[in-house]
This record gives sequence, structure tokens and C-alpha cells, in this order.
Amino acid sequence: MLRTTELQKVFRTEELETTALHKVNLHVQKGEFVAIMGPSGCGKSTLLNIIGLLDNPSGGSYEFDGTEVSNFKERHRTSMRKGNIGFVFQSFNLIDELNVYENVELPLIYLKMKASERKQRVESVLERMKIGHRKNHFPQQLSGGQQQRVAIARAVVANPKLILADEPTGNLDSKNGLEVMKLLTELNKEGTTIVMVTHSDRDAGFAHRVINLFDGKIITEEQKRKLEVMDPDAVGV
Repeated sequence: MLRTTELQKVFRTEELETTALHKVNLHVQKGEFVAIMGPSGCGKSTLLNIIGLLDNPSGGSYEFDGTEVSNFKERHRTSMRKGNIGFVFQSFNLIDELNVYENVELPLIYLKMKASERKQRVESVLERMKIGHRKNHFPQQLSGGQQQRVAIARAVVANPKLILADEPTGNLDSKNGLEVMKLLTELNKEGTTIVMVTHSDRDAGFAHRVINLFDGKIITEEQKRKLEVMDPDAVGV
């Protein structure tokens, strides 16, 4: 699914040069659930941004789904992200001016999907996330757990190959956080590849593999559970 080789990211100003990632070699298989852990400032979010094609590395290579993308221009990265990568953020990142239905529909509009198919996709995923009864509500009318369900629905509505989750339970209480992790695990069991940044040992326990970063380097990897080989015809959601 994705592979980085000697990946590096350096941030430069007139006075300072900071190495955020140093020769990171990472391979994530299709259908795998990988957790990335480490202290604040160790490079976790930087790595996630590059994997998610939101930024380019300073050096090394990044291959996504068989395509070398490390030198892609922003326009090409945007095109590659559409329909292939879904994002789930700690702060939900819902659009306050749009209701639940409209927030989830937005990625499908960007994909120029027909209205009839959009309607079917959105209603189906909202029911699956048990938030369909709130489809006409606005984000500020929802609890944190409900907002994260909407964010996950938006991330998966286009059936992406990869979901990137950045501290997906960070703003939730333990009960709602556990529900979110169960949803992500269900999606993974159906074939969706997931890479998650987390500080939570509990959340990391849901992953197949835990990668620990420190000072921009992978220092350890721990296998948590066996990756089950999926049927090639299996779909994400």
C-alpha cells in the first residue's frame, strides 16, 4: 500500500534548520492497521502529512499504491488524495456552516459524483455510523462523540484505500473514544488500511503493529496482532 525509503523532512528558516524526519523506512501493507507513537515533536504528524500527500519530503522516496509520489506538485498530490485517502482528525475539522449530511457529502461533490449516488452513499454511511438521525443537525449541535462519528463517515464515504487518523480519540471521553476505536477496527477488518497517530496505549492496542518514533527516527516496532489476508475483491465500506 505504501512504502517510504530513507525519508527525510527538514524545515529551514534563515536562522535555523530542523530535521523532523531522518531516514525513515516504513512499509504498510494493504489491509494493515498501524499505530505510530512517540513524544510530542518526534515527527509523527510530519510523517502523517507526507503519507497523506499534504506535504512533500525533503529527501528519500515515498511510494503510494505503486506510484512514486515524493516529488509530486500540489495539484498532483490533491488529485491522488481524492477518493484514495480519508482523514480523521482529533479536532474533527467539520464545517460549522454545513449540516451533518452536507459535511459527509462534500468529498463526493469534489469527486463529481452524481447526486443520486451521493445520496445513497451518504445515507448508507450515516446509518452505519449510527448518526443518520442527526443528518440535519449542525456540528455545534452534536456531542464530541457524535462529531467524530460524522468525521469518520466523511473520511470513508468515498471508499478510500487508506484512512489516516491523527489522535482520533484525543478530544473524547473514554467511552466515546472506545466506540471510535471499535468503528475503526470494523473498517479495518473489512479491508481498509489504517495508519493512526496516537499517544494512547489503549488505542495502539487495536493495531496490528506499533511503530515508535523518537527525534524523527523509527526506534522500535512491535507486532500486536496478526494481519489477516483479505479477499482481493473485498471493499472498504
